[in-house]
Amino acid sequence: MAPRPQTDAYVLGVGLTPFIKPRRSREYPELGFEAGVKAMLDAQINYDDVEMGVACYCYGDTTSGQRIFVSLSTVRCCIYNTNNACATGSTGLHMARTLVRSGAADCILVIGFEQMSPGSIKSAWTDRPSPMGLSTQMMEDTRGKHDSPRNAQYFANAGREYMEKYGARAEDFAEIARISHEHSQRNPYAQFRQKYSLEEILKAPMIHAPLTKLQCSPTSDGAGAAVIVSQRFLDSRPQLRSQAILIAGQTLMTDSPALYSRSAMDLVGFDMTKQAVAAAYKEAGVGPKDVSVCELHDCFSANELILLEGLGFSAPGKAHEMVRNGDITYGGKGPIINPSGGLISKGHPLGATGLAQCAELCWQLRGWANNRLVDAKVALQHNLGLGGAVVVNIYKRADGQQNKKLSDEEVIRASAFAYNPAVEARHPTVADADKVRSRSTRSEYALGDTQEKIQARL
Repeated sequence: MAPRPQTDAYVLGVGLTPFIKPRRSREYPELGFEAGVKAMLDAQINYDDVEMGVACYCYGDTTSGQRIFVSLSTVRCCIYNTNNACATGSTGLHMARTLVRSGAADCILVIGFEQMSPGSIKSAWTDRPSPMGLSTQMMEDTRGKHDSPRNAQYFANAGREYMEKYGARAEDFAEIARISHEHSQRNPYAQFRQKYSLEEILKAPMIHAPLTKLQCSPTSDGAGAAVIVSQRFLDSRPQLRSQAILIAGQTLMTDSPALYSRSAMDLVGFDMTKQAVAAAYKEAGVGPKDVSVCELHDCFSANELILLEGLGFSAPGKAHEMVRNGDITYGGKGPIINPSGGLISKGHPLGATGLAQCAELCWQLRGWANNRLVDAKVALQHNLGLGGAVVVNIYKRADGQQNKKLSDEEVIRASAFAYNPAVEARHPTVADADKVRSRSTRSEYALGDTQEKIQARL
């Protein structure tokens, strides 16, 4: 077969499960299946259209992705399994876009999922060197050794450095969390949908100063999925152009030598983010002033504050002033940060996080997120993993136009859903799954009891 010419890549469909506390109330095969079904329904495709699959997860055995994909089809499809810390889901998006743009495939299904354990994140490996070993040693050499959760130490220390340099206060980090929790009330997929006062956030249990519990993302179970297609694939379905979202710029990058500069901010990817976003802006032909809405990796409120500068939204040393002025929420100068509630409120099932960010921004640009819509033409996604990896995606509508708020009725008429998935979280029915599972190579044995479990939740 002759090679296909390089092409643009689009997000044609997205799907999410609600993010929930990690209590084994739902297992990863069920979560991944639900997200994949929803994404294919949204893209109005059948699994027989899918040429490759990418599974994204951090906690699980090898080939866990195949366990999900075979429930959709037993066709001999190319399936990748990827793990890149908290940036795993967006790494899957990067793989899919790279493959589509190279001409290797016209339609790729990415499914990110996680089934986690309660409590702070811990490594499953105790008999070998940690990939974070050198970073942890650097942190302890510069900021001391403490008993608090290690990830919280990393990001709290970065926040402390910003305070020392620029005069930010603990209240600035708490205000970020207050905004995130307030935003999450309108996201039906969020693990936590309760708003808190600034005082309540400041008085919550201290995890590692200046970060209290309500400023830290929780461990979560959940899944997200996206269908990535080529220009040729989209051109064959012109009726779907209004919902297709162009990945106009994208960068996957690892740490620079600044990682070991003894800066607590660079130790959590500040310099890495600056380099990555500059490359993504250049490819997309935009700058930070063009971005109206951003899903930013706020695993801790301190990370959001320093990355307002890292992503170019504030002048050096002025990010806390953006927060104080209310510029990161509705009614401010923008961009609006994490209308979904972000990781702090929405939850952080590691492999699914990047797909959830993608889904939110697609719904925003389509105009479907009508209960939390940001007027936008350009959206930015930032997904970070310690160790390290960062993915920056810049999205535009396929038609290049500004979004326009659609009513639920308009969404239903324009989509394959009987409801608006941006504002209502429902489980897929048997009929929904039947539409998208392979017509020729499905296996009921491979599906197992997954559909029965989902049906029991309807």
